[in-house]
Amino acid sequence: MKYLATLLLSGFCLSAVAQQRQFDVRSLSLPKELEYYDNQFSGLAIAQSQLYLLSESRLQDRAEAKLYTVALADLDRKLADTTYVLPYRKLPINNLGRLRAKMKDLGQSYEGLEAMLFTKDAAYFSVETATPSANCYLLKGHLGATAVELDTTFLVTLPKPVAADGSHIYNAGFEALANVNDHVVAFFEYNFFAKNYAYEVGNGNRHSGGKIRPLPFSPLPFRLTDLTATGGRHFTGIDYFFKGEGDDTIYRLPATDVANTKLISENGVFKNYCRLVDIELKGNTFTWKPLWEFPVAYRSYNWEGIAAYKGGYFIINDKYTPARPYRTTLLYLQARK
Repeated sequence: MKYLATLLLSGFCLSAVAQQRQFDVRSLSLPKELEYYDNQFSGLAIAQSQLYLLSESRLQDRAEAKLYTVALADLDRKLADTTYVLPYRKLPINNLGRLRAKMKDLGQSYEGLEAMLFTKDAAYFSVETATPSANCYLLKGHLGATAVELDTTFLVTLPKPVAADGSHIYNAGFEALANVNDHVVAFFEYNFFAKNYAYEVGNGNRHSGGKIRPLPFSPLPFRLTDLTATGGRHFTGIDYFFKGEGDDTIYRLPATDVANTKLISENGVFKNYCRLVDIELKGNTFTWKPLWEFPVAYRSYNWEGIAAYKGGYFIINDKYTPARPYRTTLLYLQARK
């Protein structure tokens, strides 16, 4: 009987592994302006038959506030012909400086744009602030043909969740946005609290006191750096672990979590790790399960953007790569048939 139970359990585990999706990794060369590492891309989104690339827009470093856009038809051609040079357009994000000044007046330190979401009526962006700042922010604007016009009256506070001792999680902001029942839902980067939540922002909340409704989210280790809708109530997220020391050790796991610790360490030495996870909304609760592990060669890129396309995904890094000089890397994860 014990042997039979073991056999059945083994069969279940093998079945679970077999059911995980598989992808072929295709690297798409970029024009030099898009490949430039200091664009520091932090998000991807698809709208109006275009792929949008969000620059972190670090105004404190005198960076431009901008998006880039590439037509999906041109990306299809690039996938068919790797020598094809991608055309692109740059769209300025107007009024970001004015909103940054408002944050400063509130005592909060702007660090950059981390996520974007396009709905039929608006363009939304999340702002990450410096670690000591108590709040991040949600911005809203209009996506036009030549620019994004931000609404300077819309500045919604997203309070940062804190550790049990009241301290802020190092280098963490709201790195993913989703449209759920015509409401914006913001996901924090660190999601391993004992009681963990995503945050629904009520429509029409224009000011810092806007109502936020927490939605339970099963604790997820490591960092959630972006997500994309995949149909129904499912989303695919990037779950990334950086092996860094110092304050980055907050993203490590307690030794008692043996299963997850095995993913990020070997013989007691930590290593970079990255996977895709399927996030599902069940009732008013988000749950998750593993979807796909990145090949080892791609686990040391800091992947920050994802957009679902034709059964696969476009993926982009912010800046950091395993070797210097740093550069922007755009992948297409093509689903195997």
